[in-house]
Amino acid sequence: MQTLGVRYANDEITLDYAARTGCSSCASPGGGCQFLGTAGTSQVVAEGLGLTLTHAALAPSGEEIWRELGRASARAVMELAARNIVACDILTDHAIENAMVIHAAFGGSTNLLLHLPAVAHAAGCHMPDVADWSRINREVPRLVSVLPIGPVNYPTVFAFMAGGVPEVMLHLRKLGLLHEDVRTVTGATLGENLDWWEQSERRSILRKRLEEVDGLSPDEVIFSPDEAKRRGIGSTVTFPTGNIAPEGSVVKSTAIDPSVIGADKVFRHTGKVKTFTSEKAAIAALKEHGRIVAGDIMIVMGGGPKGTGMEETYQLTSALKHLPFGKHVSLITDARFSGVSTGACFGHVGPEALAGGPIGKLRDGDVVEIIVDTEKLEGSLNFIGTEERPLSCEEGARVLAERTMQDGVGPDAELPDDTRLWAALQEVSGGTWRGCVYDVERILAVLEAGKKALQERSGR
Repeated sequence: MQTLGVRYANDEITLDYAARTGCSSCASPGGGCQFLGTAGTSQVVAEGLGLTLTHAALAPSGEEIWRELGRASARAVMELAARNIVACDILTDHAIENAMVIHAAFGGSTNLLLHLPAVAHAAGCHMPDVADWSRINREVPRLVSVLPIGPVNYPTVFAFMAGGVPEVMLHLRKLGLLHEDVRTVTGATLGENLDWWEQSERRSILRKRLEEVDGLSPDEVIFSPDEAKRRGIGSTVTFPTGNIAPEGSVVKSTAIDPSVIGADKVFRHTGKVKTFTSEKAAIAALKEHGRIVAGDIMIVMGGGPKGTGMEETYQLTSALKHLPFGKHVSLITDARFSGVSTGACFGHVGPEALAGGPIGKLRDGDVVEIIVDTEKLEGSLNFIGTEERPLSCEEGARVLAERTMQDGVGPDAELPDDTRLWAALQEVSGGTWRGCVYDVERILAVLEAGKKALQERSGR
């Protein structure tokens, strides 16, 4: 739906097709997304945390099995209350790490890189940082084949029928990647839940039904680690750094089109950038014939918390996915993406432009080098000068440090005051790589330091 305008402007579809598709694509009154976007990933991660019953994530909405899960969940809540078990008894450092492991194994949405640290902060647990996410994604194989990154784009209900989260966990426990001693809302430990699941009638019935009704082996949806390796399925995300992203960035490297990745499994793109100070401006450029072409690197700045409240740039990533030259265009932004986004799209660039980040100092015509090793999960985003004046990465960093922010970069004119306040408070709390949270102690320390500085300046 969100790509119709750009596709029509580029003569990829007719006006009649756009009109008919737009009028017939309204969502039904019930049902969940059948792709592993942010909503589906959140279900998977919640089960990974131990906060849902076993085999709850991705249940088909409106079906009797979904209704029974609701009733069983209500009974579980009553039992937890009777036993005086609360969320903080379940949310531990080990539970957080289990959730990160299951996120990697499913190939989940990058938005959870914001949400899970925020959950950890609220629970008083260790907040995962870039190093933690990188380590987990290097250790954990991706085992699930669903929309939007495949390798076969099965709907998520097929993953549920194939066994869902506990089925994936059976593979992960054999690799020693789970903390099985954590408590869950079932009242039992994760290890006990998995012992039950492995021998359960529910598992047997659902996996058999997938084969009989849909003619699909469950093992074609949820792979064993050996099968995933045989098929060459890479891990989920990479966290490139460099003089454009000193604090880090994220790309769903497993979703970069394989045809633009080298035989050595490394994605390389060096090209001139075209800069935009809003997603709207970038979308408008895509609608202009010849404005964006294969080989371009699009830079969208000012999309972080202080600019837009960290908007989701799905219109842009989905448009690139559906344009014939889109796989040859890279996108770098301080905004975030929809969980269904794919391609060479680098988000969460930190620091954001309005916090003084180098991304806000790039200019049209600058040359940027992108490297992502999709096997080692290492990457870099670097400004390397211009065609007339090539620079090393170190020299590029010095040039960016001396530049001023590009004209036009600023908070969205319609950004509400409460969002502006949140953006300022989350910045001093650690910013996007600490979950955009309110860290009260950090905020108070900054306020006290500011008051002291103002008093000294006024001579009091």
